[in-house]
Amino acid sequence: MKNIFKLLLALTLVATLVACNNSTGNTNKNVTEETTGTSSETESETKTDEDNKIIIGVSPVPHAEITEALKDEFAKEGLDVEVKVFDDYVQPNLALDQGDIDANYFQHIPYLENFAKERGLSLENLGSVHIEPMGLYSDKIKSLDELKDGDEVLIPSDPSNGRRALLLLEKNGLITLKDDTKEDITEKDIDQNTKNLKFTPIEAANIPNVYKDAALAAINTNFALGAGLNPSADALALEDKDSPYANIIAVRKGDETKDKFQKLIKVFQSEACKKFIEEKYKGEIYPAF
Repeated sequence: MKNIFKLLLALTLVATLVACNNSTGNTNKNVTEETTGTSSETESETKTDEDNKIIIGVSPVPHAEITEALKDEFAKEGLDVEVKVFDDYVQPNLALDQGDIDANYFQHIPYLENFAKERGLSLENLGSVHIEPMGLYSDKIKSLDELKDGDEVLIPSDPSNGRRALLLLEKNGLITLKDDTKEDITEKDIDQNTKNLKFTPIEAANIPNVYKDAALAAINTNFALGAGLNPSADALALEDKDSPYANIIAVRKGDETKDKFQKLIKVFQSEACKKFIEEKYKGEIYPAF
């Protein structure tokens, strides 16, 4: 009997230990599941925040002004848009390619295509926003007819805007070009230059700082506005409204289909954006959508 009693006692102790171990295991499992669940929720929230964040590189005028004016519209789309201002035409594309920013807004399609080709960048046009007509400005003359033989003319040094300036000069009868359909037109492609004008290529952003030293200068409207010039009042000649040089939003190739960038261009091509451009700039620049 003693042996049977001892056996039953031993079995009871084993059963109790197993039950305790199972209970402890379940508790640990529940704690693990709860911890994992909290971690997953945190990671999900962080990921959502990152998905809604866009750092966009812009020129000061009018790009930064337009972007800042649309902050409430971005928020309605659930976007957190941070503006980073650049004062030149080189760094915004390099910063975009390197991932320092997520999008940029400062250039037209010909400039993007030429820059990307030269630098081997993989960037994509997300959509057009506005047109800034290039103008011819002078502090020395009041009419293009007053240009004298041998006068100096400043034009942008980058290929796309240099071509644009020469086409504007041709349209206003100051020169003729051998072939104005070429994509890489420079001053070497001038056919007739009856006034023997001397062309000096300068970085586009710097032309407003030195244009008074020359007889004439081709200036992009964003830089003209930044220098306090009024295109409609101060330019001796302006591009027509059918200019193909619409300013665009650019992103890295592959990002153009992502939801947050689709929301971004939706705001930039909205009625709110159009209204701001028309009321703020009063025809100096105009919507391209």
